[in-house]
Amino acid sequence: MNSNLVLIVITSYFVLLFLISWFTSRNVSKDTFFTGDRQSPWFLVAFGMIGASLSGVTFISVPGEVGNTSFHYFQVVLGYSVGYLVIAKVLLPLYYRLNLVSIYAYLEDRFGFWSYKTGAFFFILSRTLGSSIRVFLVAGVLQLILFDQWGIPFWVSVLITVSLIWIYTHRGGIKTVVWTDTLQTFFMLLAVGVSIYLVAKDLGILGISDFVGTISADSRSEIFNWDWQSGTNFFKQFASGAFITIVMTGLDQDMMQKNLTCRNIGDAQKNMFWFTIILVFVNLLFLCLGVLLYLYSEAKGIQIPLRTDDLYPMLATQEFTAFAGIVFVLGITAAAYSSADSTLTALTTSFCYDFLEIEKKYEKQNQVKVRKRVHLAFTALMFFVILAFRWINDQSVINAVFIIAGYTYGPLLGLYSFGLFTNWKVKDKLVPYVAIAAPTLAFIISQNSEKLLWGYKFGFEVLILNGLLMFTGLYLLRVKNN
Repeated sequence: MNSNLVLIVITSYFVLLFLISWFTSRNVSKDTFFTGDRQSPWFLVAFGMIGASLSGVTFISVPGEVGNTSFHYFQVVLGYSVGYLVIAKVLLPLYYRLNLVSIYAYLEDRFGFWSYKTGAFFFILSRTLGSSIRVFLVAGVLQLILFDQWGIPFWVSVLITVSLIWIYTHRGGIKTVVWTDTLQTFFMLLAVGVSIYLVAKDLGILGISDFVGTISADSRSEIFNWDWQSGTNFFKQFASGAFITIVMTGLDQDMMQKNLTCRNIGDAQKNMFWFTIILVFVNLLFLCLGVLLYLYSEAKGIQIPLRTDDLYPMLATQEFTAFAGIVFVLGITAAAYSSADSTLTALTTSFCYDFLEIEKKYEKQNQVKVRKRVHLAFTALMFFVILAFRWINDQSVINAVFIIAGYTYGPLLGLYSFGLFTNWKVKDKLVPYVAIAAPTLAFIISQNSEKLLWGYKFGFEVLILNGLLMFTGLYLLRVKNN
């Protein structure tokens, strides 16, 4: 693609983002950044959350991964629906009843100071790593199609990326993010829709019935895997999907902060219901796109890249029409920012409330200054983590995200499960040690499971093992209630 054209498209996109930022940042209060003044329309939140949930991982990695694991990822997606039901019926009512800004404040009320800090710390660790990976993936694509042609090194392009995010979110915070996520979701869905239509047309696939028949006839569209030893076994994937959703959405300040900007619990639950239906359907579209990309490559004699994450970007920018390339650039740019902007806002919120206790320890006139400094610090942290990940990543990013989640969200899963489903208190000061021991032990078991468990190989369900170990540790630390 012509680099000048790409630059014009991206510049125009950011003009839109800055206009939204200006509009949503007018007449802000000190709480707008954190809560959006709790005035967000539920349907706007639902639509915007689709883009934040999909991010660049789904946009690029899922279609490419079809060549490695067929449609087995959809087993995880089916599990999502169960997880979202738990969030809507169990977690959201809890958060609204306690009127929380940071959802980890629940842990202090339930267990004590150290449990609270442990939960907040693991969120910050998880989100910093997970979102940096997502931005790294998309930044690599933008580097390939734009910045390399201008002779701009990767670290400069990443610095530009995170700086732009900081600029349009530093005033309005979550209120701005709710609106920008809506725009970003639209461009992501437009990109996948246009790609499917143009590739199908080029392959001579006409009509919905022909489309469905072509996809279902391809061996890569196999959804279910019943081999219990496989890492993509249905029961492993389905259960993993449910628990991944609970921890990566329901126990995640980033995703829940958007839900908590709704006017009331009823709106928040409606948001979650419609969001779930649309998300499952959209994930299926991305998988279908993956089959079409492989069929297109085979029909045109195009060599599949070694890293399957590169398949969609390569075809969109080198083989498709200019129009399709432009739409792809819009989609991938939206994917880059839909995850990172809300993450920076959530990390800032968690650190300000959970560690600095900004409302208790700072005067009102100083709270905005503190928040801005924290926001800038997390922007810098994300920049350095992205650069670090560039040198160590050697696998599909969709796998890397879930592997990290399995180890970093496990302590949160154990803490909340123990808090919600038992009445026991715990020896609070020892909780951080258990939170370190649980993922460590889960890693050791996972690495040696084929020897220890008769050939069983762990996949994403290591998250469940991790949470169970944390739950067990808390049970051993239980104390009698007064």
